[in-house]
Amino acid sequence: MVEFSALNTISLEDYRTLNPSVQGTLGLITINNDVFLCVVSGASRVASVRPGESVQRISSVDFHCLNRSDYDHVLSDEINPYPTDNISQDGFEQSHGHDHREPILEHPCLALKKLLSSGTFYYSVNFDITKRLQDRSNETSAFDIENLDEGFLWNSYMIGPLVRFRSRLAINERAALDSSQILTSAIRGFVLTITVPASTSPIGQIHSGLPSTLTLISRLSCRRAGTRFNARGIDDDGNVANFVETEVVFWAPSGVCFSYAQVRGSVPVFWEQATGLLPGQQKIQITRSPEATQPAFDKHFDGLEVSYGMVHVLNLLSESKPGEVELTNRYRYHVRHSSLNRTGEKGASADQHLLHETEFDFHAETKGPGGYEAASMVKTLIEPFAEGFAYYLSEGIDHDVRNMGSRQGQESRRSVVVLQQGGIFRTNCLDCLDRTNLIQTIISQMALEAFLAHRGERVFMAIRKDKLMSYLQSLSKIYAGTGALKSSFTRHGKMSLAGAIADARKSATRMYINNFADKGRQNTMDILLGRLMGQTPVHLYDPINDYVTSELIKRVPEFTSSKSIHVLVGTFNLNGQANDIPEDLSAWLCPEFDGSQMHPEIVAVGFQEIVELSPQQIMSTDPARRQTWEHAVKKTLNGNSRKFGKEEYVLLRSGQLVGAALLVFVKAIVLGDIKDVEGSVKKVTQFSLCSISSAVLPLILIQTGMSGMAGNKGAVAIRMDFANTSMCFVTAHLAAGFANYEERNRDYRTINHGLRFQRNRSIEDHDTIIWLGDFNYRIGLGDERVRKLIRMGDLDTLYENDQLNLQMVAGLTFPFYSEARITFMPTYKYNNGTDDYDTSEKARIPAWCDRVLRKGDNLRQINYSTAPLRFSDHRPVYATFLCSIKVVDEVLKEQISRDLYEKRRSDVGNAMANSKLVDTDDEDLIGYDSIAPGLPPASSDRRKWWLDNGLPARAILKALEEDYVPNPQRRSNPFTPTTEPVWIKKPVDPRSRGISPASESFASAKDGSPRNVSSSYNPPQSTTGMRSGSTVVSGDPIHEAGSAIEPISNMTIPRQLNRDIARKPAPPIPQKPSPLASRSSHGSNFASDGSQFPQRVLHAESSNFSISSEKTSTATPTGVKLPPPPPRRASNDRFRSPFNRQSPPLPQPIASKKSSDNHSDDVPALPLRRQASSAEQPNDLMDERDDGLRRLDSWQPLRPQ
Repeated sequence: MVEFSALNTISLEDYRTLNPSVQGTLGLITINNDVFLCVVSGASRVASVRPGESVQRISSVDFHCLNRSDYDHVLSDEINPYPTDNISQDGFEQSHGHDHREPILEHPCLALKKLLSSGTFYYSVNFDITKRLQDRSNETSAFDIENLDEGFLWNSYMIGPLVRFRSRLAINERAALDSSQILTSAIRGFVLTITVPASTSPIGQIHSGLPSTLTLISRLSCRRAGTRFNARGIDDDGNVANFVETEVVFWAPSGVCFSYAQVRGSVPVFWEQATGLLPGQQKIQITRSPEATQPAFDKHFDGLEVSYGMVHVLNLLSESKPGEVELTNRYRYHVRHSSLNRTGEKGASADQHLLHETEFDFHAETKGPGGYEAASMVKTLIEPFAEGFAYYLSEGIDHDVRNMGSRQGQESRRSVVVLQQGGIFRTNCLDCLDRTNLIQTIISQMALEAFLAHRGERVFMAIRKDKLMSYLQSLSKIYAGTGALKSSFTRHGKMSLAGAIADARKSATRMYINNFADKGRQNTMDILLGRLMGQTPVHLYDPINDYVTSELIKRVPEFTSSKSIHVLVGTFNLNGQANDIPEDLSAWLCPEFDGSQMHPEIVAVGFQEIVELSPQQIMSTDPARRQTWEHAVKKTLNGNSRKFGKEEYVLLRSGQLVGAALLVFVKAIVLGDIKDVEGSVKKVTQFSLCSISSAVLPLILIQTGMSGMAGNKGAVAIRMDFANTSMCFVTAHLAAGFANYEERNRDYRTINHGLRFQRNRSIEDHDTIIWLGDFNYRIGLGDERVRKLIRMGDLDTLYENDQLNLQMVAGLTFPFYSEARITFMPTYKYNNGTDDYDTSEKARIPAWCDRVLRKGDNLRQINYSTAPLRFSDHRPVYATFLCSIKVVDEVLKEQISRDLYEKRRSDVGNAMANSKLVDTDDEDLIGYDSIAPGLPPASSDRRKWWLDNGLPARAILKALEEDYVPNPQRRSNPFTPTTEPVWIKKPVDPRSRGISPASESFASAKDGSPRNVSSSYNPPQSTTGMRSGSTVVSGDPIHEAGSAIEPISNMTIPRQLNRDIARKPAPPIPQKPSPLASRSSHGSNFASDGSQFPQRVLHAESSNFSISSEKTSTATPTGVKLPPPPPRRASNDRFRSPFNRQSPPLPQPIASKKSSDNHSDDVPALPLRRQASSAEQPNDLMDERDDGLRRLDSWQPLRPQ
């Protein structure tokens, strides 16, 4: 149990300080049934990515046991933070000439302490270090530990209980916990910042002489973490071994920020490699067939495509080594059959690939006289893709906001995304170490040089390679156990004799570590990640906050309200027009409306073909044209606002994908209600191969969508939280062509599935969604027919044949979206500058290409029309909406939460985490009152009033008077409506006179005489076992219920009647009644000659049953004439006795050997029990079916004649 309390409210007299220099908490872990708290005791700052974003490297950690004090001083000595390769299998460091004193008590966390203190773990408390810069929103002001990428979070298993505990805290408590920066998120890999002086910086400093920074961040995935020969290939979830994301970030004081990412990972097939002391013994074995491997392969690359866009594989395996050749062939097969290539989809072109592969035999290419310098030839193979992928670039700009009544604006600086990286290189060799290190260095250099060349800046070469060696050495030590090979060439640009000798020494060391030390290292990693079999996680129980959370859900209407805002969206295909941008866009963005519709709180504007789609423009994004339109739209909106004396608009965020752009403007007055603004883009999957110039390249990829290489088709999305309502705007430009509606449907599915925001949030994860853009759906009629219907104004017929309408009705695209009634003419295609539809030779059929669709229960569309702007071949479309926004009064919610918290605390008292509370059955019922007097309190998760430790309910009933008994006519379910009374007067048998009591009947049974039925009610006394000649079982439910019927053990029932009795199963009770003892066909144990048959008694022991046969020693009294058997009461054959209740099905009785040998022919067989039908099987204690007790009122006891 955990309690979060202010420090000044608790007493620390019973506590002592173990480590005063704790800098963070990595989490909780269970080792050998002991719970340990892992804290960071030593760390140093090693990087500063951007101002306010710092990274610390962990140098030492401590483990403190929470339930024992035995280990408090065992790990008092500091662990050497540098060597990580000397950990033996048992977790101890192997000393090299150093006299290491072994502690008296071995600490169970020693191996974990060595691992976490190795200098390869890093953390940050002010930004999300698990995500690359492109995936982190510029507007994010607070660091939220709950939204980290668990694929790179190495302490996710240990920190998980504390993060879940944090999520249950109140807002103020959560803020207090976050402000302490005690919860730490750690990655493994390498982080380093290099300071570039202003004198040598490639970007000139205009504002100041501050230095620039170049930061390298390498994140090692923990999904399939392991050592070299223990973790190879892929798993069924699509995770690969040694998967590393490497990001290079350059920041300049002017606000320019550059980022480029690439990944590496093992060959994504199922393969293994055994260790061996000789190189030839390390055989590669592929363990699954191609068909069984393809699903996992697709999962891996689908994940990469969602995260990074288009994927280009750079395979460096050898074409001559047999094992590597087999891996290459399998790799090539899976790439060809990958779902990303979509070659098997109906109507898809073979060129629509999101996954490409380049094979580069590193050893063969560098074998010549050029040596490793020949590796630079890879540039010519990947350069077209590198240009298409581009890089992430943001710039800081100054802007001012003018509010109503204020003539003086307030300047502020914000970061604007100029370019985004649209694809990723995935490099691999066999180990993804040495060859991969060299090639990734070349790729990073290409991206940095391209960034500087595009800006016309000088390229700085002094920090190109030498500072990367620490990074290469770190990754190699983590996976292989030694530093990287070929480091001499990476460091100095050439291979030296000393470098060759060093590589030989490292190879020998690797062989030793991989064969003898990797098992212990792998075991330690598995403990850290919580992957060992039987490893017990830590669970924290916080009952007060759980109670408060459940009560708040019930009281949501008390602190939640709603308000309405107006939204205007507009879409316009500019047809690449660069000139004659109109000064006034009021006809489109500020049409004549009524009232507040003219001044909406949010304006979203989408453009398509904002630039001319030339090959140069397609391969990169030019932000200049978008910025021009930003200025024009803002000028129009604010001019209209000033005209009516309303608040001005500010640009909230903009995004661009080559020709597609989305701008979102909001009123300055509502900025306080908006948060979590993010942008994302998604390119669709169309491209073709086209010859450009044989002098430059034989073939270059040109995009008509370009599958991630370029972006003339695709989508741009911006999302936000307006108060407590999430909103998403998407502008899209889908595939063109009259008959390509199926391709447009695929484009929608690609965008809707693949476009992701932070926290892996998709488009569908929003309350309000609006799509706007050039969807390119056409009207399925001939040109003459369409033009005739337009002249007639018959829009209904046109809409009935509209492709988008038909596809939405069929559920093939935009499911669950709605569109307002179209009351305007088709918006495509016009002759520029006129109102005439296309009169060129192509004679395009007019169509409603430009559309606006909506989705959300809180959204109501008011207007849907077009504007008369004639400088493009499209007409702009606009729509207005009334949107209901949910507003949560956080102050009131916090007050209610605090009141509930204090009430719950007063109910439970001070019995919290620091007290010695005795766990009782009533603990869960604290604060829960009964709903009416006389009823038990409400049940809880651990206690139910009708059950006691899982057993049926028991009740102690006292009769109203002495001669009253429970009414057998009442239903067994107490909640069933009935008119029957609970108690009835005890029935009296009129024939009870002259009949011996039950005790005499028992005595006569012992003497061998037939038993008589008692004529009066006589409850059975304590019967604890079996009696000779009869079977008596304590706990009979009929007896214990107080029935007026004599126990069945005192009654003689003929054998024939016993065979016909239907036995209903008994309800579950602590002790089941034993079956009746069998008798002869005449109801007597005596034969006709007076001798006694062996008595067959059924002994019940647990669930094992057997039949025993023995000769009774009781002799027949002399002169006693046995009465004839009692006659059967007249009844039909369907009579069923209510007494013979059947327990769950029993094994068929088997006679003992003695009985079988001596009396198998003389003794009648024991009648078999009839198996109850499924309809007669008992369900539970609330069974409402007739159990036969209603027939008791007509039952008469059998009397001896």
